[in-house]
Amino acid sequence: MELKGAIFDLDGVVVDTVPLHFKAWKKMFSEYGREFTFEDYKKKVDGIPRMDGARAILNDLSDEELEKAAAKKQKYFLDFLLEEGVRVYKGTLDLISQLRNKNIKIAVISSSKNCLDILERAEIVNIFDVIITGNDIKRGKPNPDIFLMACARLQLEPSGCIVFEDAYMGVKAAKEGNFKCIGVDRYQDPQRLSGADLVVSDLSEIDYKKMMELLQR
Repeated sequence: MELKGAIFDLDGVVVDTVPLHFKAWKKMFSEYGREFTFEDYKKKVDGIPRMDGARAILNDLSDEELEKAAAKKQKYFLDFLLEEGVRVYKGTLDLISQLRNKNIKIAVISSSKNCLDILERAEIVNIFDVIITGNDIKRGKPNPDIFLMACARLQLEPSGCIVFEDAYMGVKAAKEGNFKCIGVDRYQDPQRLSGADLVVSDLSEIDYKKMMELLQR
């Protein structure tokens, strides 16, 4: 099978927004008297829609209260984004540039409704052929809908695409959609992404040739 497309998760793969998300979640949950550690973040809220993340910790609240909690988290995240900005991973940008030179179609996906704000802040909106945000989907990860939608808008089949993910739920969603998946382990915990076809610590370890080889497996 020939490589035709690459689908990149945004947070943790393209941009380093994880610290901002974690701080926003922690601040919000503290207002409800809940302890929230980085382990909680990785296992319970990383990579999924905001309401699902709120529900994972505040599981005794009504949907109305959960919406208020999720809105607080959103405000805190945007405040932190404005204050601190966002760092883009160089290894990811270099790989995207290499793939574009090979005429590979590129999509970026995010369960977050902040996706466009982040891309604009990082000044990288124009490097993607397709952008799928949390506003576009009804079912979040581990359901594969977000990856299948990206694939459809690229006018490609899953068999010709590779997904890049840094979250357990994201890897699970990619495999549910029958994609080859490269896990990006930013936490020195590769076992967490063991469901991926290949796990690396940074996308500087990946190139077009290695992606082609993975697709042929």
